Amino acid sequence: MPDKPATVVAYAAGASLAAIAAFYVFGPTFFLDGENSYNTNDGRKRTIIGLANPANDCFINSVLQALAGLGELRLYLIKELHRRRLEDPDIYDCPPAILRKGEKADKVVSLQRGPVTKALKDMLDALNERPIYKKTITARPIIEALERAFQTRISRNQQDAQEFLQILLERLCDEYHAAQRVRLSLPGAVNGQDGQEAELKPAGLTPTLSGVTVGTNEGFPFEGRIESQIQCQRCGYKTKPSATTFVSLTLNVPQKSSTSLDNCFDILLKSEEIDDYKCDKCRLNHALEWKQEKLKAASSDKDREGLEQDIALIEQAIREDPEKAPEGVTMPDSSQAPKCKIRKSTRITVFPKVIAIHLSRSVFDPGSYSTKNMAKVAYTQRLRLGGLLNEKWYKLLSVVCHKGSHQSGHYESFRRNHLYPPFATPEPFRAYADASRNMSTVPSTAPSPSIDAIHANGTTTPLYHGDGQSTASLSTASLSTSNSRPASKGLGAGLTAQPPAEEGLTDLSPVKRSDSQASRPQIRSHETTAGKFRRRKKSNDRWWRISDDKIKEARTSDVLSMQREVYLLFYELERPGDDASI
Repeated sequence: MPDKPATVVAYAAGASLAAIAAFYVFGPTFFLDGENSYNTNDGRKRTIIGLANPANDCFINSVLQALAGLGELRLYLIKELHRRRLEDPDIYDCPPAILRKGEKADKVVSLQRGPVTKALKDMLDALNERPIYKKTITARPIIEALERAFQTRISRNQQDAQEFLQILLERLCDEYHAAQRVRLSLPGAVNGQDGQEAELKPAGLTPTLSGVTVGTNEGFPFEGRIESQIQCQRCGYKTKPSATTFVSLTLNVPQKSSTSLDNCFDILLKSEEIDDYKCDKCRLNHALEWKQEKLKAASSDKDREGLEQDIALIEQAIREDPEKAPEGVTMPDSSQAPKCKIRKSTRITVFPKVIAIHLSRSVFDPGSYSTKNMAKVAYTQRLRLGGLLNEKWYKLLSVVCHKGSHQSGHYESFRRNHLYPPFATPEPFRAYADASRNMSTVPSTAPSPSIDAIHANGTTTPLYHGDGQSTASLSTASLSTSNSRPASKGLGAGLTAQPPAEEGLTDLSPVKRSDSQASRPQIRSHETTAGKFRRRKKSNDRWWRISDDKIKEARTSDVLSMQREVYLLFYELERPGDDASI
């Protein structure tokens, strides 16, 4: 130790500067990107990036902030642009050889290039950065991309957030299908040619036995399909389903003091009876009776032969397709056709991965200006859609609210505060384990370690009974079974061929070891199941309340209390393993 006080002070100052530098370098990485990044117990104020509002842009800012909290949308944008980078970019610069009716070559090429898709990804990536200080950006890049795409300018007056959302989602959907059409038209494409398969069956949709289609990992996440069908209450005939695709659902809010989101869905999807409807099959049956009466009164063979041909054609139309009138047959006047009661039913046949719900609050009065319906709409964190055989559960991720009248007001958004796992490798060690297992089909000859786990009652259960037998004695069937099973979290790839532990065994700490295993490292879980549940529940209860560049934290109760102001709701389809307690 140096004797001079000046030397001691110099050493102390140097050590202090080194500690400060280490904290400056490694502190942000740990506290901002680690598990403590959203832990508010440390007293530091959290924030996210806001959007500037230079000229009535709150309708744009609120929608973009709501979209920034949708993981399925960000995952789609990452995959779509990565696919474009892997492929030859020149294939998107050439118009298709055969243009469809009403298409123009320059507009098709603009859709194929996907400029709005690229601009939206850059915008959402910027909004999902975690700043260390208050930061505000502008939505000008996405606005300019839309203006170039539609070759027009967006008015700086107050606009409707739902109209902006609809235009944006429809453009994204058109760009996806244009690019998918190019891929399907390439030589060697599996799914049809010249986009024919894309017309008959949209990409990313898988039919099921119940007639309902579910989305896969491919496809535009907002795109769904709704079908309506009519059944005659007199003859029982059902018309062909009329299918319509959608990127957002508009629900009418009833004019009452309070209602619920389920009631709004019932208005759209419930069956309704309509009187004084003219059924196609009933009209053919009426025409058949009319022709048969004329046949009885026919006097000449020529008239009788013509009527018999007409009767045969009408009967054929009734059997095959009552909606298509037989050609060359004189039908009775439509005013003489009988009127009947029908039942109209509507259902969702393709469930999107992200469903955008618009609550229409406009009340139109022919004698005055339109007004805003101020009814309270109760909504929950989880939304159930579908029937008993095709039940789907959605979780609430974003909300856009409007305060003010029908002519003016202000938009703000709520966005759930949570982190998604890395999209490419949500289980990084599993990817390495799968790769190492797929490299060679010969199992390792090294014996697997014998590890005993302690139950709650103090008894021990071996995770694998190591009797000195090598893993080479395992059968090929057992190896294939273990390869198809996800690798255990916290265990290495060498333990994947072991039999699974008992159900309910969630904590491997402490581990009882024998004397021969004294030198082996002890396997401990980083947190208990109760700790995981508390952390997840606490994280799910936090939201961001965003009003342009003004951002503050909110709770779930604050979000669900905006019943009079709620305007847009964004629900995401729950994945297997998601927490159902939110």
